[in-house]
Amino acid sequence: MANNDSFKISIIIPVLNEASTIARLLEHILATSSKENILEVLVVDGGSTDTTLEIVKKFDVKALTSKLGRAVQMNLGAKHAKGKILYFLHADTLPPKNFDKIILGAYHKGFETGCFRMQFDSKNFFLRGFAYLSRINHTLCRGGDQSLFISQRLFEKEKGFNEAYLIYEDSEFIKRLYETTKFVVLKQSVVTSARKYRQKGWLYIQFHFGMIHLKNYLGAGPEELYQYYSKKIVT
Repeated sequence: MANNDSFKISIIIPVLNEASTIARLLEHILATSSKENILEVLVVDGGSTDTTLEIVKKFDVKALTSKLGRAVQMNLGAKHAKGKILYFLHADTLPPKNFDKIILGAYHKGFETGCFRMQFDSKNFFLRGFAYLSRINHTLCRGGDQSLFISQRLFEKEKGFNEAYLIYEDSEFIKRLYETTKFVVLKQSVVTSARKYRQKGWLYIQFHFGMIHLKNYLGAGPEELYQYYSKKIVT
């Protein structure tokens, strides 16, 4: 495998008040990947009011400040990224061991974009069932918690994330990718936090996430989706 910067990965992590999770993630990245494959880690802050940025600055990563909005933050990170491959990762999601080698392996097999399967950090039977569906290669089974890798070339061609979406930006972008290229679901799994489910109950959260998917399918725009999310999940 070529070992020049053009075949390295830029990891982009959007954050907002993630003081409780960001150190663990950055330490995990260091422990489960190789410096020869990771060109840089860019943490893009959307206006944290806790100690997120202070924690980030203790690590050898690039800290960027941005307007609030995950789509805006991820697009800004991509704009500053120098790697040939972009890897978008949520602050509460831990990628599998050797994720960098796995991503590069898929890329060199001709896949310019894809994600991992997903597991929750919970033994809840129903959440395990929901996570099991992430192995199905269909847009209905995709989400940002599964992380996303994409070539810089393809990201620019597709014009990145739609910044009109304050939520659902990952699903909207991935849906476009399914329409224009071959999307791969890698067999390894990321482990993502079930904190929202623990806070409000798995049935409540899953029902309202399902309603957001349904509203989007029926043609709801980004503002309507955000209003529903703010009313039912955030509050």
